[in-house]
Amino acid sequence: MIGRSRIRRLRPLQESTFRMRILCTNDDGIHAPGLKVVEEIARALSDDVWVVAPELDQSGVSHSLSLNDPLRLREVGPRHFAVRGTPTDCVIMGARHILGTKPPDLVLSGVNKGRNVAEDVVYSGTIAGALEGTILGLPSFALSQEFSVETRERPPWDTALKFGPDILRKVMAAGIPKDTVINVNFPSCAPEDVLGIRVTRQGKRNLGFLRIDERRDGRNNPYFWIGFERAAMMDTPAEGTDLAALRERYVSVTPLRLDRTNEAFSEALGAALK
Repeated sequence: MIGRSRIRRLRPLQESTFRMRILCTNDDGIHAPGLKVVEEIARALSDDVWVVAPELDQSGVSHSLSLNDPLRLREVGPRHFAVRGTPTDCVIMGARHILGTKPPDLVLSGVNKGRNVAEDVVYSGTIAGALEGTILGLPSFALSQEFSVETRERPPWDTALKFGPDILRKVMAAGIPKDTVINVNFPSCAPEDVLGIRVTRQGKRNLGFLRIDERRDGRNNPYFWIGFERAAMMDTPAEGTDLAALRERYVSVTPLRLDRTNEAFSEALGAALK
């Protein structure tokens, strides 16, 4: 609900814990381990949990919307649905169709395998799923679990499970401003090694982190993969950022706004265009 203060507040948690309707989605796909994690986090808050996730991996699709292809909907199980589409499609399908006349009170997107910080938020389907919930006027969180080279195959999901529910409770009790999505990133360490929780700003890598890898097929024809620069892994992040928090083993909680207007530059831009 949006009040005059433009702050959305759910009913007191002790009254609404088992009435709150939660919609879960992700960008890793309906069979991703992180989707089970976010569902477990949701069930710590409510027993009315719905899952609507992409049929296939949609990592890196950002906020894309399927306009040129039909959406195929498959019921996987009770309150579990797969959509042949993007995370954005899934949130719209869940909120506007599957859940019928009783829309969700909360949207959770994740838990992504891998962090979504700095420039990642521009590309992330996980972030986009939460942003779409915010566009629909719903309190929304994006949740991501960082992994290291050593934990790539087995990310420390227990860290998200331990800290996720309490973070959600506290943020919702405080209220979320209109047009704001909460981006939560859990560090790549065991729960007992987490040093705390930090409210952060979106960081920026000082070094480029994407590259094009050229390879050859069996007929010696070139093909390409988008890859990641190892140098970006060694970048020194600025204090107060999501990057710095994760590096120092803190959970990063970043409020992201839908409005990307550079207000500080608007006056100078107006003067230049006179």
